Amino acid sequence: MVAQVWSVTVCGVEGIRVRVEVNVASGMPSLSVVGLPQGAVREGRDRIQSALRAGGWPLPPRRITVNLAPGDLKKEGAGFDLPIAVALLAASEQIPKEGLGGHAFLGELGLDGEVRPVRGVLPAALRCRQDGLETLVVPLGNVAEAVAVGSPPHVLGVRHLADLVAHFRGEKGLVPVATPRARRHREAPSVDLREIRGQRTAKRALEIAAAGGHHLLLSGPPGGGKTLLARAMAGILPPLSREEALEVTGIHSVAGLLPSGSGLLDRPPFRAPHHTVSTAGLVGGGRPPRPGEVSLAHGGVLFLDELGEFSRHAMESLRQPLEEGVVSVVRVQERHIFPARFSLVAAMNPCPCGQSGGGSGGGGPPCVCDPTQVARYRNRISGPLRDRIDLHVETSAVSLELLTGEPDGPCSATVLARVREARMAQLRRFSGSSVSGASGSSNSPASHSSRDAHASVNARMGPGELRTYVPLDAAARRLLAPAMERFGLSPRAIHRVLRVARTVADLEGVPRVEPSHLAEALQFRTPSSVVGTGLIG
Repeated sequence: MVAQVWSVTVCGVEGIRVRVEVNVASGMPSLSVVGLPQGAVREGRDRIQSALRAGGWPLPPRRITVNLAPGDLKKEGAGFDLPIAVALLAASEQIPKEGLGGHAFLGELGLDGEVRPVRGVLPAALRCRQDGLETLVVPLGNVAEAVAVGSPPHVLGVRHLADLVAHFRGEKGLVPVATPRARRHREAPSVDLREIRGQRTAKRALEIAAAGGHHLLLSGPPGGGKTLLARAMAGILPPLSREEALEVTGIHSVAGLLPSGSGLLDRPPFRAPHHTVSTAGLVGGGRPPRPGEVSLAHGGVLFLDELGEFSRHAMESLRQPLEEGVVSVVRVQERHIFPARFSLVAAMNPCPCGQSGGGSGGGGPPCVCDPTQVARYRNRISGPLRDRIDLHVETSAVSLELLTGEPDGPCSATVLARVREARMAQLRRFSGSSVSGASGSSNSPASHSSRDAHASVNARMGPGELRTYVPLDAAARRLLAPAMERFGLSPRAIHRVLRVARTVADLEGVPRVEPSHLAEALQFRTPSSVVGTGLIG
């Protein structure tokens, strides 16, 4: 007797449909699983047999073969327990085979038949929708995640294998679940910009970074508010659109970081890995390959505190995601593409002791580092990596007067309103154009979002868009030429200056980039000593 059902496995962040076939034939009693099952799938044989015995559905004493097709694709995870158990019950004629064809199953089995949550349900639901499968059966803990995709597929939540058996026998049906409301992302409490004393230039840079999706490097003495500034950025980013939420939620689902019972995540993520993070932990990898911190920050903020303390290899691995918005993990027989569109906010001290330029409060201990130590410390950040960061800000020490005075400057809500308006202007501008940049695999969750989901920010503009939306007149060229020559700005750096200038103009609601916008953008790429000089205003 042969029976088959459908399931889904996840490769990278892409769901791939798997046919689960079971053949019950004459021969010595055995249960074998073929089709490149990996550790958790092979171990599932014992869980499945125990769950079936606990429910009173013993397997017949025959030779049983389970095939997971396609046979050349590695099958990972415990999510195959439920589909294999259903196929075994159908092949042994303990439930009817009719009606299983349009169903897909995903779930881990406990020894008593309990159905437990698994990772990667949202990409699986997207795959079922693409392939026209009518019904997806998942554990109750994954129901909110699965139905967030929308119908079809219809989602059935199951708590115990006995409930599923009763459903297919027609004894007690399972009711499809309606789509729940999105739940907010679990994130560190954001800091209100108004509560950060001083640092006006850094606050301005933070607003520009949020409005245009730019990258920001903060350098200054310890205790001046660099970490607070980075955490404040979470409060000035607009909520995710539905397309963005599908991408972000899918990545967190694959990584196993989605809370049980959670639906779509509607807030931009904020990730702050420790400087001891490995390269694979930062950009993704491992066996099987999993998304790293840059992908978990997709659509939000990646904060790297003490940037100079990260390993050189880990820092250099940021080049591809900063430039292209994706991470490509290549193995001998497989290749995975993880989305990685994020805003980088990095912080570092000006020297190893951190007191270069004066300590906190302006009266701290003097710097004890010699020039060689300072140069070696700053050179830990390579030129190509610095070149990919749009905004460079030197934070200053905070005086006691500022620290104990009244809060100044706009609050986060006010800045958020300006950021929203700027992003809406960009969305309207790019709605009919093609912004350059990779968008991930065609079958990944990224492919289900609109082109504007992560591309409609100024930081993604290519040379063609820059020529169209940031035309340079004679005054602008007179401003850029000496700056490029004096400070050795690369063509990439000039392009990033133009993108920042476009964002500054959007924040002011101006359709055309003026020389004053270029001057402000240049001030974030050049040493602070030239600000206010004849070169840039």
